[in-house]
Amino acid sequence: MVALTPALRFAAISLAMGIAGWLSAGIAAEPKASPCNEDAMIVFDASGSMAGNVGQGIGTTIPRIDEARHALAEVLPSATKFRRVGLVTYGPGPYQQCNVHLDLKPTANAGAFIMQTVNALTPAGRTPLTEAVKQAATVLDYQHKPGVIVVVTDGEETCGGSPCDLGEELHAAAEQLTIHVIGYRVKDFSWTGEQSILDVRCLAEQNGGLYIAAESKEDLVEALRKTLDCPMVTQRASPGSLEAVRLASQGALRRLSH
Repeated sequence: MVALTPALRFAAISLAMGIAGWLSAGIAAEPKASPCNEDAMIVFDASGSMAGNVGQGIGTTIPRIDEARHALAEVLPSATKFRRVGLVTYGPGPYQQCNVHLDLKPTANAGAFIMQTVNALTPAGRTPLTEAVKQAATVLDYQHKPGVIVVVTDGEETCGGSPCDLGEELHAAAEQLTIHVIGYRVKDFSWTGEQSILDVRCLAEQNGGLYIAAESKEDLVEALRKTLDCPMVTQRASPGSLEAVRLASQGALRRLSH
């Protein structure tokens, strides 16, 4: 082996570093979930139907809203670590009224406050889903900033709005707004028709979001993790990839030293 002159040593180091950088860039370019730094709003259904039992006539006394509360309680601690989250609720208040309430603007570490608010809700009113989503979008400043809305509902719009029409309007004016809709046990119940399901699906699809049907608390948890929770912000390179960088660098040095 021939001893390296200072010039050759510098060239070898530069080449090795170049190879390492090239391979590292390839690793970084692998598809991965983007960090979730957009503000998010939860739109939570507290209409009268959410007071109904989960099993509807098969001996259960668990209110549907309780299952939604338990699912939120599982997901919020992790979701609110990385993004600011706010809350709009609709339905609570006088019976058969179209009530929408902005409970919280997007706020850091908002999990405890959101759960305190949701746990205090008494479902009673109707379902002004369209107006609730509109208010959530406005709070997110959707025309100027990216944002995410996650709707948790068990039924259709019942206050005269059109979720699909709103979806088109928001998409046309938004900077980058994503709307997800989680439909909890919306099938085979008298207050929900097939057309209304298609209408709320349209709201999500018009704005790059998901419509997810959930039939249990476990389904709700999975859906909330998929739409509200944050993916890993960074992704470690695999040991095999790092070993490839090391071997390539060593090979370059050996070739230049001969």
